[in-house]
Amino acid sequence: MSVRINIDARPGLGDLPAEALLRRWAEAALPGREAEFSLRIVDEAEARRFNRVWRQKDYATNVLSFPVGEPLPEAPALLGDLVICAPVVAREARAEGKPSLAHWAHILIHGILHLCGHDHAQAGALSVMEREEIRILRRLGYANPYIARRARPGP
Repeated sequence: MSVRINIDARPGLGDLPAEALLRRWAEAALPGREAEFSLRIVDEAEARRFNRVWRQKDYATNVLSFPVGEPLPEAPALLGDLVICAPVVAREARAEGKPSLAHWAHILIHGILHLCGHDHAQAGALSVMEREEIRILRRLGYANPYIARRARPGP
């Protein structure tokens, strides 16, 4: 089994994870699965446009997921597309005091889980998705990404 990622990164986005790391994280999120998805790594302006057009929210967000939904007969392994905003991921990692690669791994895995049908709109679904993220990240050697965020005061 293998995971294929079609990566398209905008130039000038700074220090991005190596393609081999992105593949390792994706394979951890999709163990034993034949899967394919596209990953576009963008700047804030492009992320904001995507978010405005597809979610009617006028700001750049860390990751947007566009799942295929039902498997396509001509491409049964195709999961969909992810858009990750590199500057937002970098800013969040700094603000939350997290290692950059750990946060990148979390955001990619979060997006992949959305491609696989996970959601966090409801409280019960949120806890299921978070537990799965924590489990995958722990297997990769990364800390629970939610501990520090929940411990901080504020909204």
